[in-house]
Amino acid sequence: MAPMGTVEFQSPPESVFTVLLHHADMALALGYGDSLTGMYNPEGFEESYNTLLERLDGVSVDWSDLVDTYNPDKELLYELDSDIHLEDPANMVLMDAWETEDVEEIRTNVSPWFGNSLSRNHSEPPKGWADRYRYYTLWEIFGKVAEVFQEGTRYEALSEIHTNLLSTIESGLPQSDDRPRTARVLLRKGIWVYQMNGPGTVRAHTRVFDVEDALADVPNASQIDIEGLAEADPEVVLVDGGLGPEWTSTKQQLTDEPAAQSITAVENDQVYPIGVRYGGPVMNVFQLETIAKQLFPEQFGEWPAYDGGPYPEFPEDEQLFDRQRMVDVINGDL
Repeated sequence: MAPMGTVEFQSPPESVFTVLLHHADMALALGYGDSLTGMYNPEGFEESYNTLLERLDGVSVDWSDLVDTYNPDKELLYELDSDIHLEDPANMVLMDAWETEDVEEIRTNVSPWFGNSLSRNHSEPPKGWADRYRYYTLWEIFGKVAEVFQEGTRYEALSEIHTNLLSTIESGLPQSDDRPRTARVLLRKGIWVYQMNGPGTVRAHTRVFDVEDALADVPNASQIDIEGLAEADPEVVLVDGGLGPEWTSTKQQLTDEPAAQSITAVENDQVYPIGVRYGGPVMNVFQLETIAKQLFPEQFGEWPAYDGGPYPEFPEDEQLFDRQRMVDVINGDL
């Protein structure tokens, strides 16, 4: 896989260093969630994931005590002595504390790198990495990670769940003219805009719906004020990272603003929480179900009133993917 090229392992790794969440999610999906030695924002992402995993009986994560590995000192990787660095070496070089020589040193003295992170937004690789770089879909990356762990059967089973879910969504989508103009934002010390459509793994759960992005003209990951959102006047607002115990107060940051009262989504109470944007396959499956229900309740069943807490519990006939099958696959009961 780019940018590493061919990487060989004598056996499946037993200890797994990660940084970005999509790789940690992949380890979880393949049954290695307890093998992590570190990750970015472990406490916050433990909460985000257990909010979802409440609905996968027998699956949970215990990440809060892991070391935070964003822009780590090189010495930390020696101390952790992981069997694999499940992270993109090009992404490491983009961090302040790292150079290409450092990732080569760790590869030689500790263990290989294996990951792809710049596919998130199709970001430009650092100097010296462009010729060996390419972009993948989320599930292409996951498939290659599964090969490292010799978990091809588990990957195929999870991929089938994902493919069936996409088929359900695509067959139920209304005509383009009947899809709501939608904005996707992060409410954190202001309003941050994230695009619905276009390439990149961070849009794997939104572009499938092919809705009109009410903020398509605003650069990705840039900030706007409430007046700018009111001018765009989306029919639906999806709030990144909204799922969880803080949802009510997060939503009120937007809906309590006087200038927000004219926004169609606010008037119609169609401001909804979605999960974190950097997730992997487990998060992706939940996100697809979430957004399908929020945007198209007539086709996929209603998203319920939600004031925080665990992911909503739906009757079996309203679930868009088989929870028990997903539990069985993650736990290795194939």
